[in-house]
Amino acid sequence: MLCAVVFFAAVVARADTIVLKNGRRIVANNVREEGDKVKYETSAGELSLPKSIVDHIEKGGNLPMGDSPAAAAANLAITPPAMVTINGGTEIESSAVHDGAIDREYIAKLEAAAHAGDQRANAGAALAHHAAAQFELSRGDMERALADERTALTYSPEEPALLMNVAYLHLRRSEYKQSLDYLERARRVAPDNADVAKLAGWAYYGSNKIDQAVAEWKRALALRPDPEVQAALDKAQRDKREEESYKENESSHFTLRYSGSAEPALARDVLHTLEAHFSAIESELNFAPADSIGVVLYTQQAFADITRAPGWVGALNDGRIRVPVQGLTGVTPELSRVLKHELTHSFVGQKTRGHAPTWIQEGLAQWMEGKRSGDNAAVLAQVFQEGHAPSLGQLEGSWMGLQSDAAGYAYAWALANIECIVQTDGMGDVERILERIGSGSSTEAALREVLHSDYNDLMQSTTEYLRKTYGH
Repeated sequence: MLCAVVFFAAVVARADTIVLKNGRRIVANNVREEGDKVKYETSAGELSLPKSIVDHIEKGGNLPMGDSPAAAAANLAITPPAMVTINGGTEIESSAVHDGAIDREYIAKLEAAAHAGDQRANAGAALAHHAAAQFELSRGDMERALADERTALTYSPEEPALLMNVAYLHLRRSEYKQSLDYLERARRVAPDNADVAKLAGWAYYGSNKIDQAVAEWKRALALRPDPEVQAALDKAQRDKREEESYKENESSHFTLRYSGSAEPALARDVLHTLEAHFSAIESELNFAPADSIGVVLYTQQAFADITRAPGWVGALNDGRIRVPVQGLTGVTPELSRVLKHELTHSFVGQKTRGHAPTWIQEGLAQWMEGKRSGDNAAVLAQVFQEGHAPSLGQLEGSWMGLQSDAAGYAYAWALANIECIVQTDGMGDVERILERIGSGSSTEAALREVLHSDYNDLMQSTTEYLRKTYGH
């Protein structure tokens, strides 16, 4: 496996650690001392620190891997509100969902009774559809869950919990405006409900309206102590405090905030670059995010303080594109690639309503920024041939727990599979796969529908593509 060792050394970046006198550690590339500065590289360009604040530099080590931005988008730890069970509700719920399936025949009987004028049956039908929605949500079928929750509302249109559950599902799908519509209805019938304020804060936060989010979460905490709300409020207030002195620019698709220490020309250049990337990605995916995308340009220290990300992280997309740009006066080619990578995550996240697996998110983002598989083709083919490749199913979720060599392989294999699909069948097939994932299909089911392949078939096709294309 000598080739595999060489491959992973190439894919997994080696890093040095700058240890500051205050104890903070910054993991970065190509750390070196020049005069009274310690200089290091990130995806946003070269940065520097005064040598006077550095205790020592530790050489070597692999960069740790983080969660994909897709998983981070709108990743607030907020649970849906509980449904108050009516008399007999437990029996209705257990009758509507049992033996691992939804009993649609039972629900239809409740609906028939409700249509016949039985007021109690209205509540029963609503609760049964709510139980079905919760079951579907537990299976990851957001589309059907939302349909059942909306149907529940037709039988009990003034029930705050149902209104909030519909709002919650829209929040999970990053549909913030739609969520606020239902939350406004819920507030009219339950003006002092803490969960309404809790979810409204999430909706405003996702819409880049930090002031309103802070106000709603403070209101929620005044009504009821809640550690989830407190954590969300703390995060929003860090943003608010940092950005109070920030300047703001807007373009057709972006709202950009930047530190006063940043060059105004850089802010304009970033917006111009993002708009160009927006048009290119929109053309490729035949899709455009509906809402304005938030972008924040930070100093390196502010980026670390606000995101609480490891020092090696060059940029983040957690619903807003966050980029440290200290020392830059214009958009460099590397920063342009970083912006396109992060913007791709915004497109994919919204197109799939947050359901795209990590391997598709990272593979497509790498493809869009211009990376290709040539340098890694031989080892990828060898790893698959020798049976050491994990299945794509294992690469769907978070990569946080992967060892560095496995993480390097994951990124390389994600790119290779997307590259194979695009080069063999065209970007139209990627577009259709994303559409089906957004409609509630599992990723492998989407592949079967579009490519007539399962995960193993795709990996085999990708291996053959790599050998044919790169001559190995």
